[in-house]
Amino acid sequence: MSLATIPNMPFVVDTSRWEGFQERYDRLREQPLTEENLTDWLHEWSDLNRLVEEVGAIAYIGSSLDTADEEKEKAFLNFVENMAPGYSLADQALKERLLERMTSDDMAGDDMRVPMQKMRNQAELFREANIPLFTELAKLGNEYDKATGGMKTDWEGEEKNLNQLNSLLLDRDRDVRERAWKATMDLWQGKREELNDIYRRMLERRRQIADNAGFDDYRAFAFREWNRFDYTPEDCLRFHDAIEAVIVPVAERIYESRRMKLGLDRLRPWDLAVDPSGKPSLRPYHGQDELIQGSLNIFQHVDPTLARYYATMAEENLLDLDTRSGKALGGYCSTLPWRRRPFIFMNGDGKHDDVQTMLHESGHAFHAFESAPLPYIWQGDIPLEFCEVASMGMELISAPYLTHEFGGYYTPAEAARARIEHLSSVITFLPYMAVVDGFQHWVYTHADEAMDAAACDKAWNNLWTRFMRGVDWTGFEDECVTGWHRKLHIFQIPFYYVEYGMAQVGALQVWRNALQDQAAAVATYRNALQLGGTRPLPELFAAAGAEFRFDESMLSELVALIENTLTELEQIN
Repeated sequence: MSLATIPNMPFVVDTSRWEGFQERYDRLREQPLTEENLTDWLHEWSDLNRLVEEVGAIAYIGSSLDTADEEKEKAFLNFVENMAPGYSLADQALKERLLERMTSDDMAGDDMRVPMQKMRNQAELFREANIPLFTELAKLGNEYDKATGGMKTDWEGEEKNLNQLNSLLLDRDRDVRERAWKATMDLWQGKREELNDIYRRMLERRRQIADNAGFDDYRAFAFREWNRFDYTPEDCLRFHDAIEAVIVPVAERIYESRRMKLGLDRLRPWDLAVDPSGKPSLRPYHGQDELIQGSLNIFQHVDPTLARYYATMAEENLLDLDTRSGKALGGYCSTLPWRRRPFIFMNGDGKHDDVQTMLHESGHAFHAFESAPLPYIWQGDIPLEFCEVASMGMELISAPYLTHEFGGYYTPAEAARARIEHLSSVITFLPYMAVVDGFQHWVYTHADEAMDAAACDKAWNNLWTRFMRGVDWTGFEDECVTGWHRKLHIFQIPFYYVEYGMAQVGALQVWRNALQDQAAAVATYRNALQLGGTRPLPELFAAAGAEFRFDESMLSELVALIENTLTELEQIN
C-alpha cells in the first residue's frame, strides 16, 4: 500500500488543496442537526477529519523519511501552511455547532462522554489568532529536523550519521567509544547557536499563544491543551520528588556496578552503552527483513492476533526501519486515520536498542489496531500517558520470547543480557525523565529568563546535578549543559515527556501481573487498548490492571521487583 495516495476515498478531491475539503465542511455546517440525524452527522464529520489528518500524516512521514528531499518538504509545508489552518477553522465551526446542540455529553452515547469533555475543552481554548502561530511552530519544528537529521561526519574515510556514531558507543575499545562520543558532541556543538535560535523563536510563539488564550504562562495553557484532567503540574513535581527519593539511589548503584564491571576509576559518558561484561555487543539482526521476521515470531507467542496486526503492517509497507543519511532522528509510530492503520518509523542498524524500539513502537501500533473499530475519530484520541503503557508494556510482556527457542534473536544468555540492559535502563531513564520534564516546568514558568540560552543551560545543569548522579562529565561541561538540545520533545512537543514516566509505572504493573499469569495479563492489556480514549486515565490504567499513582510506596515496590529480577538475570548471564 502506497503512502502517496489515500485508498478508497469517498469523493474526488485534490488532497494538496484545502478548497475541496472546505466545501464538505461547509455542507455539514449547514445541515440541520437533530437527534434523529446526529449519529450520521457525527460519522460524516469524523470521516472528513480522518481524511484530512491522513493527508497531514502522509506529509509528515514523507518529510521525516528524507529531510533532504525538497518535494517532500514542500508537501509538508504546504499542509501546515495551507491545509492545517483551514482545517482548524472548519473543525472549530463544527465543534461549536455540536456543542450548542448538545445539552449533555451523554447525548452521543457513553463512549463519547470523555471525547465530548475534550471537545469542549479544545473549543474553549481555540483562538483564531493562534492558528498562524501553530503554523510557524510546525515550520520551526521542521527546521530542527533539518538541522539535526543532516548531521554527519567522516569516520575513518566513511560517512556516518548520528545513529551510526551512536552504534560505535557499543564498541569494547574504550578509545573508539570516546572518539565516537566526541565526534557526536562536536556535531551537536556545531549546531549550538542555530538550535538556540530555533528554540528562542519557538518560545516567543508559545508565550504569545498562551497570552492569546488568556493564560498566565504556557505551562498552564499546555496542561489544558493536553487535556490533562486527571493530574496537575504540582502532581508532576511530586512525582519528581519521589523519583529523587526512590529511584536516584538505585540508578547510582547501577552506574557504580557498571563502573566496577568495566574496571574503570570513573564512569564517563561514553561508557554507558557498552556491555559491562566485556562481551561483544549484541548484534541481533542484519537489515530490516530480519528485524521484521524476529519481531513477528516474538509477537506470535505473545498473542496470535497481535502477530497478525504486525504481519499486516509488513505486507502493506507500513514499516521503515533502517537508518540512512538524511532520515530524521528517532523513532515513532504514526496513525493513518482514514485507512485505520499505523506506520512505524525508526533508525535501526542492527543493535539491541533497535529491537527494543521495535517492540515499543509495535505496542503503539497494536493500540491503533485494537481501538480502530471505535466509530468516531475522537474516540481514538488516547491520553499519551496510556499510549505509552501500550508501548512500554509490550517491551516487558514480550521479553520472555526474545530467544531462538521462540524464533527471536538470542541465546538464553544473550537474552538475559538484553533484559538486564532494558531493566537497568528503566531505572536510569526515570531520573532523566524528571530532568526533561523539570526543565520544561522551569522554562515555561520563567518566560523572560528562558529567552536567554545561557539561562536554559544553567537550569538544565541544575536539574542534571540533582537527578543524574553517577557519571563523570568533567571536562565536558558545555556538552552537559546543552543536553536539552538533544531532546526532540523539548523543541517540538513541549510537556510531552512526563507521560513516559507515568506510563512506565503503569507498564511495570502490567509486567508484574504477567509474571503471575502471562495469558491473563495479555488479555487484560488488549481489552484496555480496545477502549481507546473513551475513559479517563485512572479507568484506563485500571482496565490494564494498574493503578494511576506515582508515590514513593508504588515506586519502591516496583523497583524492588526490578532489582530482584536483575539479580536472577545476572545469574543466567
